[in-house]
Amino acid sequence: METLLNFLSALGLSSAAGLNAYLPLFIVGLLARFTDLVQLRPPWDALSSWWALGILGVLLIIEIVADKVPAVDTVNDVINTVIRPAAGAILFAANSGTLGEFHPVLALLCGLVVAGGVHAVKATARPFITASTGGMGNWLVSTIEDIIAFVTTLLAILVPIIIAVLVLGALTYLVRRLLRRARPATG
Repeated sequence: METLLNFLSALGLSSAAGLNAYLPLFIVGLLARFTDLVQLRPPWDALSSWWALGILGVLLIIEIVADKVPAVDTVNDVINTVIRPAAGAILFAANSGTLGEFHPVLALLCGLVVAGGVHAVKATARPFITASTGGMGNWLVSTIEDIIAFVTTLLAILVPIIIAVLVLGALTYLVRRLLRRARPATG
């Protein structure tokens, strides 16, 4: 059961990284440094060092501010096309290190795919939001994304089974929607 919970936690953390690369890294680093909620094995324990927390804190502030400004948020999303999946890979591998037989390369790839997929959806939707609101809705959508990333990170650490329910619900919704689109129109 612990292996499943660690896997679900890794899944949730990498999903959150797809929305905001630095927020889950910063939270994991803080919790590893100051609590027993997160145990990081080498080399991932570097996330809890003072220098890493300082750098992550500065990068988090930059990302939060940049993501609220129209046009700058698009540049931010382009830059983060590499960073968010990498952050997801790090978080998945760092958390799944407690899984034992889970191969580190497979863990990195899983995190890369999960965070990359979430980022792709975000980066694809953002230009439509910008166009439909004249850029005035970007700050609100970005704030909601940050809140979702924060809550997802905490849930992934504290109650990872909820992540499973949420992921299963999202997958069910997407599959139903795709199946509805794939049906030939009758009438």
